[in-house]
Amino acid sequence: MKKLLLTGVALSALLAMAGSANAAYVLGMKGPGAGNPFWAAVEAGAKAKAAELGVEVIVVAPPAESDVQAQITQIEDLIAQKVDGIALAPTDPNALAPVVDAAKAAGIPVVFVDTRGTNEGVTFIGTNNEVGAALAAKYLCDNLAAGSEVAILQGLISQSTGQARADGSKKGLTDCGLKVVAEQTAEWDRAKGLSVTENILAGNPNIKGIFGSNDNMALGASEAVKAAARTDITIVGFDANPDAAAAILAGDMAATIAQAPANMGGFGIQALVDLKAGKTLEAWIDTGTVLVTKDNAADYK
Repeated sequence: MKKLLLTGVALSALLAMAGSANAAYVLGMKGPGAGNPFWAAVEAGAKAKAAELGVEVIVVAPPAESDVQAQITQIEDLIAQKVDGIALAPTDPNALAPVVDAAKAAGIPVVFVDTRGTNEGVTFIGTNNEVGAALAAKYLCDNLAAGSEVAILQGLISQSTGQARADGSKKGLTDCGLKVVAEQTAEWDRAKGLSVTENILAGNPNIKGIFGSNDNMALGASEAVKAAARTDITIVGFDANPDAAAAILAGDMAATIAQAPANMGGFGIQALVDLKAGKTLEAWIDTGTVLVTKDNAADYK
């Protein structure tokens, strides 16, 4: 039995803890909550809902969002242990599709949270990421001169979340007349956001705006911009995590897009309990998006 990334506790121990309850439901996140406020909020929402409903929740995550095989192994182990349901944020929807099918074949309900999977008939609980990215693009359009050069820091394009944010932002930016001169992945990571932005700035000295497809990358971009002593670049992120809210209030970022990560976790557990009870779910439960600027950033700290 392989260990899962959750405070170093082995899967067998987690399931033993859950054994005293009537049901044990799983939240399978794309990345660890430690160091990432977004996933920490998803986890907190799931645990709060589980406590409300009187069920157990097992939270697992691969060591990094790019570690697809680790997540596959985790889900395979959980299926073997016959958990009562899985709310899954797939690192790679195509790669995870076979284990999702295996869970369904074993009679284990599955819903997708945050990132839409490819399996037919599985409810998705999360944000309309293309609409949210378009909202970020509109902010840049409204605050930059027509024809200004901008860059997009992409997440993992193999994930529907990454692809939707890349597509929504690029369409919004180009439709309003801004010039997208760089589109590079920083894999949702702050350190990579820093290094990728350094390279973008070196090759495109006239950049005036940057959209980071998540706040970690946008914060990394902010570090690169500050190090380059550039005060003429508008940075917009996505997720509205506390660090981004603080950066907006400090003037290091201009805006971000708020999701409802706690709702993703909470609604995911609720949906599994409902499915177990024989209820029918909508195909998509949308948690919505909100533009966060200095006017409302204090609400997200």
